[in-house]
This record gives sequence, structure tokens and C-alpha cells, in this order.
Amino acid sequence: MSRRIAACLAVLLFAASCATVPQAPPPAKARGTFILLPDDQGKTGAITVSGAGGERLLTKPREALGVEAGNPPGDTFIMTEKEVNAQVGPVLNALPPPPLQFVLYFLHDTADLTVESRKRMREVVRTIRDRAPVDVSVVGHTDTVGDKEYNYRLSFKRAQAVAALLATEGVDPSILDIASHGKDNPLVPTGDQVPEPRNRRVEITVR
Repeated sequence: MSRRIAACLAVLLFAASCATVPQAPPPAKARGTFILLPDDQGKTGAITVSGAGGERLLTKPREALGVEAGNPPGDTFIMTEKEVNAQVGPVLNALPPPPLQFVLYFLHDTADLTVESRKRMREVVRTIRDRAPVDVSVVGHTDTVGDKEYNYRLSFKRAQAVAALLATEGVDPSILDIASHGKDNPLVPTGDQVPEPRNRRVEITVR
């Protein structure tokens, strides 16, 4: 190899060794937003957002704050419904509707619905037809009069009676989950042997 060619190669290698190697840009900091949303009744709880030695409490409907990795939470602010829908609307629309619950009451020591509860059965049937649920729980209850075994059987009869009424209205029996709680789990806590009408009930949950 001639000295001239060798000298050129040496210059090229030196230049290559001195060239600055491009550096990858630093990763972007993760950012996000916390939004406190009300439930279907318009009620909210509260959440605490903490990080990097700071924390913020969110207590109001649509109250929000921004967060960034490595920094404390930002100041809180209230978002408009339009802003909330723009940011999380598709996610909210994809959520299943919340369960609906109905309470039907019975005459003392029977599996016969009260007049008012018979009328409310129409609303229950309409809700099941509209929502086309995959599960409907029907749970029977009694007051505390009588012994535990008797009340278990009575509350089961009440649940079965409601399930039969639903079936006659076209509700698929396969989606009905029938249970009995007897004198346990009273709606209105009482002592034993207390004839409380509000505990003589069937609770229907439409999911």
C-alpha cells in the first residue's frame, strides 16, 4: 500500500473516531390527568392523589388535576361536562350500565306481594326487557318473627313466587339467580321476634 493511500486511510479513521455519536433524546415524562366523576346518582366520594412529596384531595364532581412523573400533583380545577366527554367519553360509553335494584314487600307470614309491590312488578319487567341483562338476582327475606329454619323456607318461597311472576312475563328463567336469606340481613335492624313489615321483602338486582 502506498504511503499516500495509507495517509488518507489514517485521516479517515481519525475523523471517524472524532465524529460525535448522535445521542437519543431523553424519554418524555409520563403525564396524565385524574378526574373525580359522579356516579349515576350524581354523588361523589373523594380521592387523594400523591407523588413526589405532595398530595391533593379531590372531593367535587368533575374536579381534576394533572400529574407528571417525578413532580408533585398540580393544582385542582373543575372540568366542564364537555371537557370530560372529550377526554374520557368513549371509555365511559363502553362501560356496562350500573345494576338496578328493586325491593318488593309481602304480607305477613305469606308469599303474597302487597298491592303496591304487585304494581311495581310492571316496572321490574319493563327494566329487564329494556336492559336485556345477563343476570337477575332474586333474594328473599323475612322479618325476625319465628325460628330461623321456618323463615329460611318462607323467604325462599317469596323468591320463588317473584321468579314465577317474572317467568310468566317472558323473562328467561335461566338468568334468574334465586336465593334465600331468611331472617338474616334485615333491611331494618330489629331485635328477635319483631314483625317489621319492611323486612318482609324480596330484593331484585338487575345486572
